[in-house]
Amino acid sequence: MSSAETLMLQIESMDLEGQGVARHEGKVVFVQGALAGEQVLARVVKRKPRFDRAELVSILRGSSQRVTPACPHFGVCGGCSMQHLEPAAQLAVKQQALEDQLLHIGGIRPETVLRPVAGPTWGYRFRARLSVRHVPRKGGVLVGFHERGSSYVADMRECRVLPRRVSDLLMPLRELVGSLSIRDRAPQIELAVGEVSAARSESSGDGTAGRTRQIIALVLRILEPLTDSDRNALSRFALSYSVEWWLQPKGPDSIVLFCDDEGRLAPGEPSNPVCSSLAYELPEYGIRMPYRPTDFTQVNHAVNTVLIRQALGLLKPQAGERIADLFCGLGNFSLPMASLGCQVLGIEGSSALVERAAENARLNGLAGRAEFMAEDLFGMTVERWRQIGHLDRLLIDPPREGALAVCQALASTETMRPKRIVYVSCNPGTLARDAAILVNTGGWQLKSAGAVNMFPHTSHVESIAVFEPAGRDA
Repeated sequence: MSSAETLMLQIESMDLEGQGVARHEGKVVFVQGALAGEQVLARVVKRKPRFDRAELVSILRGSSQRVTPACPHFGVCGGCSMQHLEPAAQLAVKQQALEDQLLHIGGIRPETVLRPVAGPTWGYRFRARLSVRHVPRKGGVLVGFHERGSSYVADMRECRVLPRRVSDLLMPLRELVGSLSIRDRAPQIELAVGEVSAARSESSGDGTAGRTRQIIALVLRILEPLTDSDRNALSRFALSYSVEWWLQPKGPDSIVLFCDDEGRLAPGEPSNPVCSSLAYELPEYGIRMPYRPTDFTQVNHAVNTVLIRQALGLLKPQAGERIADLFCGLGNFSLPMASLGCQVLGIEGSSALVERAAENARLNGLAGRAEFMAEDLFGMTVERWRQIGHLDRLLIDPPREGALAVCQALASTETMRPKRIVYVSCNPGTLARDAAILVNTGGWQLKSAGAVNMFPHTSHVESIAVFEPAGRDA
């Protein structure tokens, strides 16, 4: 078979990268852009020993779940992979991926499949890292995500998954960076969007009480110092578009506030200090969470609110109970639990995040019920776990690497077991691995699990799982 052969294929399923999966003469063929149930003509573009890759030529019989992608850059930009699939069907694909990973990697099934968590499908992405490249042959500076399967920056003029205000900044940002002396030495702009009630913001005297106000923070990575002209340009941009500018000369922890969203340079005069307004709120718990733009926060604030509600509903924390929140970050789960009267121990590997979590507890009047400590959770041992002491319940929210050492320690501890564990995951593969340790080695039960659509239109799968010791009611 030549690599340019055109095949008629029946698409059996769809993977998380938005590729249809078919079989031809016993070999798997991945077809970019095809959906499950479709019959297509596809041209083979790459042959591998175990599978082939093909591009879609035409659709002979389409799927009822196919929709027209809303973004004009879909297919070129690598930020999204599923815009051609109806959002509810996207979530079904992710739910199936979670169940498949639990079964194939962990050899387990949840007793109950949770109803998936969904939220807004457009304008939801409140954190992003935008690449910056000066490309003269394309007319100047490009600002955006990488092209699909490439290190090139996509020629993006809008982005439907970013908030509208941010999407509208893409072209002005290209012009701004193009005017800087360091346009070839500014490789990225990191974005963080906060949202606070207008009544709590300084601008609430404009009749916006009861509404929310977005705070847009932009972090410019700089490999050379700014000139005075550069500094003036950034300040004018901040004033014109109501954004904060931060500068990052080295790693993420090196960021400093350059100017606020009124263009005032930091540090300000003692009588009028310039500071960041970046924060998000959890109104259900009366909590306000200030943060720095490179701190980890959930990308989708609306889904995060629902996720907290669901996680706490599944964990069933009771006033007075001692609960640990592992990989606690800024206290996203810790502080809501403390607001319910629990004694919460937040554990996080970053000492800087621990300090900010403790400050957020003080800010929200919860310092008496929430304490935080820095600990290498990837190096957890049975001995160290026992030193933490009795826990009534446990919440785990690790990064993509999962919580292998923690789950090994839990599985090896037969006494002082928490009544219930809620595990929030951003990688179904490592969740399945850790679940297998808890269930097959530790004797826990996987009571329930379900998908969370934190990143609509993308391959990212967030999920939540509940574990209980065998034979115990929570």
